[in-house]
Amino acid sequence: MTPSIMLVSLIFIGISMLVSAVLKSKFNTFSKIPLAARLTGKEVAERMLRENGIYDVQVVSVQGFLSDHYNPMNKTINLSPDVYSGYSISAAAVAAHETGHAVQHATAYTWLMLRSRLVPAVQFSSGLVNIVLLIGVLMAASGNSTLLLVGICLFALSVLFSLITLPVEFDASRRALSWLQRTNVTTASEYPKAKNALTWAAMTYVVAALAAVVTLLQYVMIFMGARNRD
Repeated sequence: MTPSIMLVSLIFIGISMLVSAVLKSKFNTFSKIPLAARLTGKEVAERMLRENGIYDVQVVSVQGFLSDHYNPMNKTINLSPDVYSGYSISAAAVAAHETGHAVQHATAYTWLMLRSRLVPAVQFSSGLVNIVLLIGVLMAASGNSTLLLVGICLFALSVLFSLITLPVEFDASRRALSWLQRTNVTTASEYPKAKNALTWAAMTYVVAALAAVVTLLQYVMIFMGARNRD
């Protein structure tokens, strides 16, 4: 890893840590505010599923903090304990967001389908990309940039995946917030807090995507510099 790439990585790691800290603070704060509707995260998810005509998705509890996710392989909405059993604004927002992914899956949302098709390729490339890029940069310094180009192509898959993830996450939050407001699951005073929490959650994906794009551009610049020396 070159000094410039290392510096950019450190900058984005710092930004990511800051965003994560704010996100955890928001969720901790809103998790202490009980939802007036007195619905648990599990109940919120199940109600949103029913109202979207989805009956083949199961809502389950998994360990971890902010470990919530939707698994399209076995059609499960996996909620962390505080969200699954919690009656808070945070629990409702997270549960509705993950259910938003289930609705995307049920309606064959284009960006989600595209991201799912990329998963095998990204899993394959992620196991090779770091070592290929490292060796590629070293070889490029001695005049052979072919392996670096291979590494750039592998890394580009991860960048593409990060970029496609953005509309998927934003759309899931949009569906969640629209449903929470329309059904009055959140009151007029609770809705802005749910929106604020999901906005900060989305920011983590934005930072990751920006970091990936900038890093990719730097590797491309190294490649172009090596080619110009040839």
